[in-house]
Amino acid sequence: MPSNAAEGEPDRPEDDNEVRASSDASSSGSGQGDRPASGADDGEERSAERKKQRSFWKELPILIVVALVLAFLIQQFVARVYMIPSGSMEQTLHGCPGCTPDRILVDKVTYNFADPEPGDVVVFRGPDAWVEDDPPSDSSGNPIASFFQKLGAAFGLAPPDERDFVKRIIATGGQTVECCDDQNRVTVDGRPLDEPYIYWQGGNAEQRDFGPVTVPEGSVWVMGDNRNNSSDSRYQGGGGERGAVPVENIIGKARLIVLPPSRWDVVSDHNPQASVELPSAMSAPEWQQGLPLVAGALAAWPTLVVGRKAGAGVRRLASRFRRER
Repeated sequence: MPSNAAEGEPDRPEDDNEVRASSDASSSGSGQGDRPASGADDGEERSAERKKQRSFWKELPILIVVALVLAFLIQQFVARVYMIPSGSMEQTLHGCPGCTPDRILVDKVTYNFADPEPGDVVVFRGPDAWVEDDPPSDSSGNPIASFFQKLGAAFGLAPPDERDFVKRIIATGGQTVECCDDQNRVTVDGRPLDEPYIYWQGGNAEQRDFGPVTVPEGSVWVMGDNRNNSSDSRYQGGGGERGAVPVENIIGKARLIVLPPSRWDVVSDHNPQASVELPSAMSAPEWQQGLPLVAGALAAWPTLVVGRKAGAGVRRLASRFRRER
């Protein structure tokens, strides 16, 4: 037995050596086999980076086109920013010489559900009677310059089309408007208006007499808040019925002053006839009268949401571009 034990013990280190040698050989072979695999991985990573870089430049034009299409659709059907180019609506809306013109958000949805009302500040296309005596447009004949002018106007960065106006509705179809009573107030159907928004430029608080004029059905009578410095329904087309604006020409209702930041505010829609209107059993309930405001708020919301998403998308693209560089 002892001799067998002695004879068996020398075998153990030999087995250990074989195990070590086998392990070393295996690890050596494994190391050699890993080198080409590592090189392949590096190549795949570089290829993936090149694909990412190519995909960024491919995605960028698509994102730009999508953003432009969304902006166009929103401005065409929901809401649009307009720049105030003149002082006829001072001081409700700034457009005075030497000041920063206001940019206003115009709600295009409200009048799909409700009729224009006295006190609403509206943007509208000038009827033929308003523009028939205007001189030819001095816009650039260069198609590229003209394109950028129209693009700037669409986003409130340039003056709007010369046929677009902004005024306040004073009377609607079927009402008779006239100026002035013994207190120098405009009257509608013989009742004086309450107009706290009037601005008397130069301090002259006298209004020019006109009328009486019965506003045609389907039209509105509009005047500027800067009462003695506004070319409006009193003068356009020679005044009278030709100065009225067809409802179909109204683009939308001015809701908010969005620029400059110091002027952020809701555009006043004080109804000048409210204090003189008689109660009526046929008048709409209060919850229905609030529908236009709700519709306007809902119309403006997509513009804000899309703007935020577009800003976030641009920031992500910029961050991604910096990483890839």
